[in-house]
Amino acid sequence: MERRLAAIFAADVVGFSRMMAEDEVGTFERLKAFRRDVLIRVIEEKNGRVVKLIGDGLLAEFASVVDAVEAAIETQAEISSRNATVDPGQRIELRIGINLGDLIIDGDDIYGDGVNIAARLEPLAEPGGICISRQAYENTRGKVSRPFQPAGVHRVKNIPEPIAVFRMANLEGTRAPLRSRRGMRVAFATVVALAVLAGGALVLRDDLVALFDRSEGEAIAADDATPSLIVLPFENLGMPDAELYIADGLTDDLITDFSKVAGLMVVGRNTAFSYRDRTIDSRAVGRELGVRYVLEGSVRKAGARLLVNARLTDVSNGQTLWAERLERDEAEIFSIENSLVTEIIDKLGVDLSVSEQARIERLPTANLEAYDLFLRAEEAARSSFRPRLREALRLYSEATAIDPAFARAFASQARTEALVMRRNYDDVLPYPVARKRAYEHAGRALEIDPDLAMPFAVLSELQTVDRRYEEAMRSARLSVEKAPGEASAYLALSFAQTFYGRHEEAIENFETAQRLNPLLPSYARQIASLSYILANRPERAVEVLEEIKDSSQDVEDYFTILAAAYAEAGRMEQAQSTADEVAIFAPHISARLYTVLFAHFRRQEHLDWIIAAMLRAGVQEWSFAFEPGASERLSADQLTALIDGDVWQGIFEGRGPGLMQISESGSVAMRTSTMFITGSASVINDTLCVQQKGLALGRPACGPIYKKAADAARTDLSYTYTNPLILFHFEAGR
Repeated sequence: MERRLAAIFAADVVGFSRMMAEDEVGTFERLKAFRRDVLIRVIEEKNGRVVKLIGDGLLAEFASVVDAVEAAIETQAEISSRNATVDPGQRIELRIGINLGDLIIDGDDIYGDGVNIAARLEPLAEPGGICISRQAYENTRGKVSRPFQPAGVHRVKNIPEPIAVFRMANLEGTRAPLRSRRGMRVAFATVVALAVLAGGALVLRDDLVALFDRSEGEAIAADDATPSLIVLPFENLGMPDAELYIADGLTDDLITDFSKVAGLMVVGRNTAFSYRDRTIDSRAVGRELGVRYVLEGSVRKAGARLLVNARLTDVSNGQTLWAERLERDEAEIFSIENSLVTEIIDKLGVDLSVSEQARIERLPTANLEAYDLFLRAEEAARSSFRPRLREALRLYSEATAIDPAFARAFASQARTEALVMRRNYDDVLPYPVARKRAYEHAGRALEIDPDLAMPFAVLSELQTVDRRYEEAMRSARLSVEKAPGEASAYLALSFAQTFYGRHEEAIENFETAQRLNPLLPSYARQIASLSYILANRPERAVEVLEEIKDSSQDVEDYFTILAAAYAEAGRMEQAQSTADEVAIFAPHISARLYTVLFAHFRRQEHLDWIIAAMLRAGVQEWSFAFEPGASERLSADQLTALIDGDVWQGIFEGRGPGLMQISESGSVAMRTSTMFITGSASVINDTLCVQQKGLALGRPACGPIYKKAADAARTDLSYTYTNPLILFHFEAGR
């Protein structure tokens, strides 16, 4: 029997029976023309093979799952374009499902669960949409032209296990409606998503999806003695979408400049940008956020001239405190920004120190071409979509190549490289390269401009993970000193203090950041909740986490920490329920994983406390609920004897058949059909430790090997190796 791994593409026409009933001949002719001119053509162009036509449906196979998904994307885009001029009752619309799986080959036909899953995914898609399996998602994420988002865990007919579904996001990036609460919580239901787990370092997760999340935030309790301000996104008037970054860049620069002033509290950029493209009442926004003043305006281009209108409103009485219309050459954009900042600070009666005045007046660059590239990079970096991150890094590099003294571009590049490192987006930059460049570019930014806050914040988080605690604390404090109104600076300090062990101080700085920026990124709340737990305030940890529950449905780390917080608060029923859900939608997650990802706690007892809370909540100790039972745990001597350079053949849970080989010199290689990992291995205290620079922050992942009792073996494989990243059942010496 011949088998092979392939991508299966299943498509079906929406409402075909109705269309045939209304116009049988016309519908059939349109279907034939559509198949010939669009569907089959695109499949063949993308190196696919049409296996069979089934009524109004089609089944195809591809050697590359990337090609399969791109074929689906291109097909749906072309259908949408054609349908724009077709009567709604005569439109051909498709649902498409794609799976990556093992096939049984019978002549030109294909069979097996891989085909069945693709067929069950197809009806889950919206008309004009695409649904893909977890396996397809993991092998195409960031490699195709449209992003995909979690769409639930679904039980489908004739498939024994639930399947995790991912749905093509719409062009605006908003989520399609999900079908169940549990389904919304699908994250990466895979075991050795090793490349992901490497950057799964929630410890630094500055998740850009969360960064621009629209979840509810707390109102800022502004001190009446300190003027408080929100800069609403400036409106783009008449400029094409390709130049939206100009208005956004002006808004962002104003927020950055205002945050440098100690005597002014300015709402953070992600909260401010949550109001973009919304019809709003500025007074209502001010009252909602608890700020006294609202700055709003618009940007228009007339040839090479920029026309900027700005208005400052006093929320307390609705009066316009100040208004200005500025018209300058496009080359004078910095002059416009400086005029706005200077006049508004003067109107608010804020006194500037000499150093604050110098920081505000310092131009980011004198080269407008470099500045234009920088603004485009910033726009791209706001997306969590990997192709956009690659684009952002390219644009930052081009900007600094034109102006090697462009400190802000180096700083933003370091911030983006740190993000790529955290998430281990190896197809953007390999983990070690991203880490090295983040350090280098943050350092270069500070060489040029020691007064920038962002590079210090980036360095602080990198240094914390590297256990360079005193340096991390110093960097974070400098970030706060340089930008006393910047929420991210306080978050960096809170982050460093959490892992250093200064939990009350960490909480204080987190709450300061929250006042400055109510829509804090999810990762910030997750880290702060660790400090609340360790400061014996678990109920507050629960409150902080529950406030973002709806916006964290696809973040397994969030639910694992929430389960621990419930357990610490004595809410055991909720703790167990949350832990059970994590085990369903993310079976690769275990308490042991966090012994690696949180290994930068300075005090071992703090790490032990968090892990114990997770276990008490019911979080599985090892991935896939592995328990050794009556199996014999191998000693250090037995482990050493087992490592003889022979190939171990077996099954990686969640990945399928695979090989592992450890040489006598200590090099290790692991391979499945979708994974190839190399690194080093060693025996430490009766455990086998595997280390690879791109995995789990480059830290060793250690675990035991068990030899199954003959009457207890769940498979015909004699051994099981488990560590925080993998579960491998194998036979030695095959």
